Amino acid sequence: MFSDESRFSLQSDSRRTFIWRTPGTRYHQENTIERHRYGGAGWLVWGGILGSRTDLHVQSVTMTGHIYRDIILEQHVRLFRGAMGAEFLFMDDNARPHRANIADECLQ
Repeated sequence: MFSDESRFSLQSDSRRTFIWRTPGTRYHQENTIERHRYGGAGWLVWGGILGSRTDLHVQSVTMTGHIYRDIILEQHVRLFRGAMGAEFLFMDDNARPHRANIADECLQ
């Protein structure tokens, strides 16, 4: 089973500002703008592929190791593992919540 999630912002503006600059002036004060990542509301969408697509799981909270374990691993991945038996192989990426000790313990 391949697993991944993406965060979608509810803001309509990407807040990107494009500027043309002279080569070698990338970090000059006039060419830098302070940005706040993931400001405002958003949704986290998780899904998996296991022969075919799983249902999407949508939540409005930030993914942490505890949430990853409690919602994704325990409620979704565990059920697929039970159905597949010893043939089951789970693959996710190295996102910080996936590598949290609490998630690793659950996977063991």
